[in-house]
Amino acid sequence: MWHIATLLVVLNIILLQVDAARIHHPSQHHIHLTHVRQPHHKVVVAHFMVGNTLPYQFLDWVKDIRLASSKGIDAFALNIGSDPWQPDRVADAYRAAKAVSDSKKLLGHISQPFKLFLSFDMNAIPCASASDDNLIRHYVDTYHAHPNQLIYAGQPFYSTFGGEGCTFGAQDLNEGWMNVMKKNSVTGTHFVPSFFIEPARLHNVTAIDGVFSWNSAWPLGNTAITFDYDQQYLSHLSGRTYMAAVSPWFFTHYGKDTYNKNFIYRPDDWLFATRWELLIKQRESIDLAQVITWNDYGESHYVGPIEGAQPNSQAWTDGFDHQGWLDLMHHYIIGFKTGEYPVITRDRIFLWGRLSPAQANTPDPIGKPANYDITRDAVWAVALLPKAAHIKLTCGPSTVTMELPSGCSKLSLPLTQSCSVVAVLYRMKKEVLTFAPKGYTFTENPSNYNFNAFVAASP
Repeated sequence: MWHIATLLVVLNIILLQVDAARIHHPSQHHIHLTHVRQPHHKVVVAHFMVGNTLPYQFLDWVKDIRLASSKGIDAFALNIGSDPWQPDRVADAYRAAKAVSDSKKLLGHISQPFKLFLSFDMNAIPCASASDDNLIRHYVDTYHAHPNQLIYAGQPFYSTFGGEGCTFGAQDLNEGWMNVMKKNSVTGTHFVPSFFIEPARLHNVTAIDGVFSWNSAWPLGNTAITFDYDQQYLSHLSGRTYMAAVSPWFFTHYGKDTYNKNFIYRPDDWLFATRWELLIKQRESIDLAQVITWNDYGESHYVGPIEGAQPNSQAWTDGFDHQGWLDLMHHYIIGFKTGEYPVITRDRIFLWGRLSPAQANTPDPIGKPANYDITRDAVWAVALLPKAAHIKLTCGPSTVTMELPSGCSKLSLPLTQSCSVVAVLYRMKKEVLTFAPKGYTFTENPSNYNFNAFVAASP
């Protein structure tokens, strides 16, 4: 029997929330990919910064969970630190995930319940002494049997950000984590951390059941993204679980008086789309894909709505909504999970890029971000078309026109002077879609160094 309070919560969700668009099942007309479909299902999760949820209420979690689920995301990786208020937010997250699952059951929806798992931020959680494991063990003990806990390979799933320097009072990294995640927990765990160590060292780390390669999401130099970084990890995992990273962007702009982080990773060559295409092509080797991130505003790679508490990142985040990437990601998630891209039923155009030149000079006291000179001034565009069409992409004097086939196509537009971006689709010489996103204006003389991406998606 349900408690009356739980029933009221579920009914409230049904009344307040309109069902978001569910994943469309691909029809018989598929674009078949190179690799053979794997017998085990693929999982897509999104990294979620609990540290940015201080003002969150229960229904904020409900809204985020429903939105993420509608785009094909299976779980949130709850990045947690040591703030005393964070356990309450984690409790709300698990309660919301269960309520959303229960509401879908009431409505007769047959779908997998949305899952959560804990990703321990070891930059914030102490881990030098044996007693430092108390917080982690408390979380494991509390949520290991929750119906919305992610279970992988038959065991509750856990991860980290960092932790390669942790010993918990033991002799070394392996013994320390073995004590925390294997010997002293109330249940078995499937432990897939993000340790920033040389992949060759993984052979000697038996406390882990796999690895999450955080930095596989971006090219770490002046190159396009490849699968080489992933391959280094895969060659040393001996068949253990591999969780690959995918991210659309990276820009952070904190001065020396705060977090002292001011740099970019190279986002060019349609990073988000290109990375997803790599993961789909190599899906035989990948068990889980983690999107970095849902809500890390400070590093500009958020794909969810801007809400909650920003970590003093308003200067480069306000006005830069990234939810257009969610719709584009939905297309690729289906390809990753099924091995077949979905049939495209309507024209969509996705545009993103910076709003000022990389070489511009401004009075911004924080200064230019490191690596500013490895990115091009361009609009990055992806078109999803059910039928072939002619596209014209313009910004001031810069113009690109081409004939695009049905399916997914990528194109770019170099930017040379102040202008506004416009994309037009034609069929039989008639305009079928004109997209001039409000706010997508490139300016040669910015007031500060903002290398965040402006993202726009046609309706």
